[in-house]
Amino acid sequence: MRLAIIPARGGSKRIPRKNVRPFCGKPMLAWSVEAARASACFDRIVVSTDDPDISQVARGCGAEVPFIRPPSLSDDHTPTVPVIQHAIQWYAQQGMAASYVCCIYATAPFVTAEDLRRGFAALNDSGSQFAVSVTTYAFPIQRALRLTAAGRIRMVNPENLNVRSQDLEETYHDAGQFYWGRAAGWLAGAPLLGGEAVPVILPRHRVQDIDTPEDWARAEAMFKSLQPLGE
Repeated sequence: MRLAIIPARGGSKRIPRKNVRPFCGKPMLAWSVEAARASACFDRIVVSTDDPDISQVARGCGAEVPFIRPPSLSDDHTPTVPVIQHAIQWYAQQGMAASYVCCIYATAPFVTAEDLRRGFAALNDSGSQFAVSVTTYAFPIQRALRLTAAGRIRMVNPENLNVRSQDLEETYHDAGQFYWGRAAGWLAGAPLLGGEAVPVILPRHRVQDIDTPEDWARAEAMFKSLQPLGE
């Protein structure tokens, strides 16, 4: 069985009710559910939540909510992996063992069905434990600056002061959209960003963290700019 698991707890602090707040005309998590459905990659699309209102919205979007996530996995400090492990184990207890599992974040309105299909293909073709959505940094991190105690700036790596940007290695960061993985890898707690993960590279114009109201406004503007004229 191939599972899509969308974590969506109810306790967002910086943007209250972030996971179901309207984003460009739909509850935020609806975009993730719709991409998962359109990909045709999954036998089940599940929202893992501790919140009854989110459960109702998720079902209205076409996802399943077969369990309520326990409070011990719903606080501000709970990482992603235990939440995914809980869902895999719940299904195993019902006699439905998963072979492949994709964690799709609820706040990933830029995720596409095609990206999810590419991720699954990358996972299979590579034989890796995970396939992770990533994108490039907009500026070479080797020329990063830090602020000193005296309020001045200093290069983190001063040896790169006179190195041309085009001569520095391109670097990537987690795009925060999805993680495809083998169920065994999830259950073993293998590191998502370790040596057993392959990249699914996304363009920067379709990647935006949404953690603050400013992020939200930027994401909506970006999203609208990508829609075909007339929609």
